[in-house]
Amino acid sequence: MRAPRRDRVLAEAGIDEVRIQEIDRDWLSQSPEQFAMSVLVPLAPDVVVEGEDFHFGAGRSGTLETLRELGGKLGFDVEEVASVSAPLLNQESVPVRSSVIRAMLEGGRVQEAATLLAHPWVIEGPVVQGDQRGRTIGCPTANLDHGPMVVPGDGVYGGVASCASGSYPVAVSVGTKPSFGHHARIVEAHLIGWTGPVDSYGWWLEVELHQWIRDQVRCGSIEELKRLIARDIDKVRSMVATVGS
Repeated sequence: MRAPRRDRVLAEAGIDEVRIQEIDRDWLSQSPEQFAMSVLVPLAPDVVVEGEDFHFGAGRSGTLETLRELGGKLGFDVEEVASVSAPLLNQESVPVRSSVIRAMLEGGRVQEAATLLAHPWVIEGPVVQGDQRGRTIGCPTANLDHGPMVVPGDGVYGGVASCASGSYPVAVSVGTKPSFGHHARIVEAHLIGWTGPVDSYGWWLEVELHQWIRDQVRCGSIEELKRLIARDIDKVRSMVATVGS
């Protein structure tokens, strides 16, 4: 299994080590001083870097000034990083924050999220066996085991998929497959032009989400669904061709 994508991106940016902090009630109830002693002191930092709106400790009672005071006692400096804003496609300027990006993704606004991230949102993971219904209607899909990664709101998206055999335009369905009754929420990817075996599982797939195509809808018949999927695929082909040019 590969390292989580976030860890790989941080490593590419020059980070030497990533540590994941387990969060529980006791950890959240620490005072700012207890936080500094339990989290920062063991790391023996020379400098702690935080954003201008940083708060820590129980009830968010600690501020940057609190951190500076603790740093003076415990032997580390504090460097403040100013907030960053970026223009969206409509030129509205919004703050670049993880909470804003997450809200955009959950609302299906993958293009705007990509504007703040400076790259498309990527979902990745091994391909696992699904109900194999897609192949019966001429649209085989790869079911993606994305783990804890954030996925966008229910709907159909267009983008580019990458795997060991190359890169392909991809139509991605996120949701519960309402045309076939009640299902758990899944991510299915149809790789346009892919000719690999439909019964192959366990291979790694990365999917860049470039554009929202439509909401998830319930179709009244298989023929209606097939026509809708054909239109989705045409839109993805056109979208990828436009991006490529």
